[in-house]
Amino acid sequence: MARFESDEEARALGEALARLRRDQGLSQAEAGARAGMTSQAWGLYEAGKRPGLFRPDIQRRLTEAIGATVEALVLQTGVASPAPPLVGTGVSSSGRAFSGVQPAARTAGRHQFQVSNDDLWPWAASGVVLEYEPGRWPRRDQGCIVEMRDGRRLARLYHGADETTLYLRGGPDGFGSEERVRREEMLSISAVIARLDA
Repeated sequence: MARFESDEEARALGEALARLRRDQGLSQAEAGARAGMTSQAWGLYEAGKRPGLFRPDIQRRLTEAIGATVEALVLQTGVASPAPPLVGTGVSSSGRAFSGVQPAARTAGRHQFQVSNDDLWPWAASGVVLEYEPGRWPRRDQGCIVEMRDGRRLARLYHGADETTLYLRGGPDGFGSEERVRREEMLSISAVIARLDA
């Protein structure tokens, strides 16, 4: 089930990807191999069951693997709105209003953070550069950069929040562990919008 968009939107985008692949005469296995994934992973995108299909960098990766463009993908959906820009800001959400910790103030451009440990393995290994946008609150299971009051910056996966605590994945105890960070210990949280693998 797609987490960040409606099931109908996810299916429509997946079906558009499937039509583009078939137009190129490729099987799911061939398309997946070109994109560096299994045929099953490719099939999940086509079925609308991978929320990453709404990310501009994933759309670019998949369409390039089959010799198409992001614009062609959007045109296949029948949606009148323009395609997300190739260097766009991704899907946004107004999120919930909180008192206390707020996202970092919006600034022009994006910022980068290089992962220096394996706290987020297999999502991001040491050496991977994470591009993040200050002022954008992360969605569930999206990467985030947390700026702490003590000057540290943490790269984690956002899992959820309540009035006093943020629930994050990753950290010194491993990728599968949950880390709790009190809002009073934080300055800001910003969504990761791209992983720049070496």
